[in-house]
Amino acid sequence: MLGTLRKMRSHLDENNVVQYQLPVGEELLDLNPLIGSQLTLTHTGKILCCSCGKKTKKSYSQGHCYVCMQKLASCDMCIMKPETCHFAAGTCREPSWGEANCFVPHYVYLSNTSGIKVGITRHTQLPTRWIDQGATQGLPIFKVETRLLSGLVETALAELIADKTNWRTMLKGNADDIDLKEQAATLVPQIAERLQVITAEYGEFSVTPLDEPIQAINYPVDTFPTKISSHNFDKNPEVSGVLLGIKGQYLIFDTGVINMRKFGSYEISVNYCLVLK
Repeated sequence: MLGTLRKMRSHLDENNVVQYQLPVGEELLDLNPLIGSQLTLTHTGKILCCSCGKKTKKSYSQGHCYVCMQKLASCDMCIMKPETCHFAAGTCREPSWGEANCFVPHYVYLSNTSGIKVGITRHTQLPTRWIDQGATQGLPIFKVETRLLSGLVETALAELIADKTNWRTMLKGNADDIDLKEQAATLVPQIAERLQVITAEYGEFSVTPLDEPIQAINYPVDTFPTKISSHNFDKNPEVSGVLLGIKGQYLIFDTGVINMRKFGSYEISVNYCLVLK
């Protein structure tokens, strides 16, 4: 197989085990059957912008050339920090994109990655968002009307718990289960005043508390690494070894780990020797 990379696609099967596919150009490679097999990924040296398709020397914002990174709303800082949304100021890079992607329902959630954390995502991205972060449990606790509101609620909770994943800890094994409902019951009352301020400004129904079940997520990993060493196509064009597992957007080899999302738009060739189980 030969083509440009995109982040791995994933879904949960009936046993809550993540099933992964790696997009390589126009093809999809089923990865779960390759665990335990030799897999080699070789970067050809080309990086092709995921937006305009032009060749670029460096990838920005997970697969864009510099020009696209500067002009696309999806690459603006407010995507990473939604509480800084500037649509109302009339300065959105692409107002139509903002209306379609930011003025839609979002979830504020708790998850268990390297421990408990708070996060946000569009209403269509659960459980994908949890999977991408390597979470073993997820629980949506609020549904809000816009991305801006999700950022305001998240920042309030982030004063109490983490809002980032320790990826090295996440890759060394699964965190102990957490009663996320119990955690929510403890955390939400502590931001009650902040929520009142938000709903007073944006409307009574702008933030809706949820009562959803905890979602369990299992990853296809035979062996977790005890020491984390990272592969990087910019330093070594070939990543090769026995595929030991997959968690989040990381492939775990016996030779190290690689974050596939980081190398979106890199052109690679894929070779493997399937070991029948």
